[in-house]
Amino acid sequence: MKVKIHREGTNILIVVMLIMIVINLSAWMFIRPAVIPIVFSSISAILYLLIVNFFRSPRRTFRGDRENVVVSSVDGTVVALEEVFEPEVLRRKVRMVSVFMTVFNVHANWFPVDGEVLLVRHHRGRFLSAYLPKASIENERSTVLIRATNGQEILVRQIAGAVARRIVTYAEPGDAANIEDHMGFIKFGSRVDIYLPLDAEVFVKIGDKTTGGVSVIARLRNNPDD
Repeated sequence: MKVKIHREGTNILIVVMLIMIVINLSAWMFIRPAVIPIVFSSISAILYLLIVNFFRSPRRTFRGDRENVVVSSVDGTVVALEEVFEPEVLRRKVRMVSVFMTVFNVHANWFPVDGEVLLVRHHRGRFLSAYLPKASIENERSTVLIRATNGQEILVRQIAGAVARRIVTYAEPGDAANIEDHMGFIKFGSRVDIYLPLDAEVFVKIGDKTTGGVSVIARLRNNPDD
C-alpha cells in the first residue's frame, strides 16, 4: 500500500507552509527570549504534520473475492446500522450503514462496489454534527447512485459536518465504478452513508472500525431478475 498526498491538499499544504515560514522567521528574528520562538516552531511543526496526515492518500488494492461484495467507502467507525426509508433518490426502504470519520482518518472516499454510476446529485443543507442521525437528510451532502455489476442499486451519501464544509465528488453519471478508485473527498472530519438492499448480508456492527476500499461491510444477494 503506497501513501501520497491527496491532490485536494496540495495547495493547502503549500499555503500553510508559507504562512508558517513567515511567522516562525519573524519570531526568531524579533522575539526574545529564545524559548518563545522554539515553542512557536515546535507547535507549527506539530500542526503541519497533522495537516499532512489528514491529506494522506493511500493507494489500496482489494485482494478478496469481488463478486457481489460491498466495501467501506471510508476509514472510520460504524455509527449507525439500521433499516430506513430513503426519501430523496431510491424512495424505498433500505439498509443503511453509516461510517463516521474523525480528523485523524484518511478522508479520501472510495466506490463501495464495482459497477456504473447512474446519478450524482448535490443537496444544500445545514452543517450539524455529522454524528447526529438527522445529518443524513438535513446536512449539506452529495449523493452517488451506482448500479452494481449484479444489477442492484447502491447509494452512497457524502455528508458534511460542523467542521467539514467541503465535499468533493469525482464521480459522474456514466463513469465506471471500481472499489479501488476514489469516488471523492471530504475535508476535515465527516460521515458517509451507504444504502444497501434489504436482503444484503451485512458483516459489520456499530463500533467496528473500517478501512476504505478494503473492509468488506456487506455482500449483495444475486439479482433475482438474472
